[in-house]
Amino acid sequence: MDPVPPLHETLERLEALIMEHGLDRTDLFDPAKLAAQTALPEDAVRVLLAGGSLPADTVNDRVRARISTLATGYLQATGRRMSDLVSELHLRLGVSEIWARQICDGKKVPNLEFLHGLVKFFDIEGGEAFFTAPADETLNRVLLSTLRRLESDPVQALLDRYGVRGTDLRAHGSMTRRQLERLLEGVFRSVLPEEGEDNRR
Repeated sequence: MDPVPPLHETLERLEALIMEHGLDRTDLFDPAKLAAQTALPEDAVRVLLAGGSLPADTVNDRVRARISTLATGYLQATGRRMSDLVSELHLRLGVSEIWARQICDGKKVPNLEFLHGLVKFFDIEGGEAFFTAPADETLNRVLLSTLRRLESDPVQALLDRYGVRGTDLRAHGSMTRRQLERLLEGVFRSVLPEEGEDNRR
């Protein structure tokens, strides 16, 4: 298994791909989206993306903060109330509702069994490390996934460049990257007005 590169190297490689493929940097490095994927504060994500470092914290601090952030995000996404989440965790994980609420509020640190249950409940990629890893490693894990996808699939990187979604043009045979680029450029030239041209018909 290849060693995991540090965050600064992942960022450098992503920047190189952005330049090479003309990708949208703001889409790849969207702090709000990355904060949701990592359960890190958006401000912390911005600092890390800028190459900064965060104050030292403990594993217990991380676990409490990430569970609280994850629970809040879950409630916002589902439109449910905290009492609903607490009740479901009580039933599924076999803990008291008081204990479940204190954990969701970030006031208590769960034991390993409860943490494992949260991984399954929230369907978390990365297992328990999602809650315990330092912030830079947590962000790096998400960005590495994007980096590996772009490096292993340059055609998709090209589709991303042109904002093509929900279409797999590769199904039309063994189209090379250059052929696909010419095709997309031709399509976009045909539907977009030339610079300075009025796009009204």
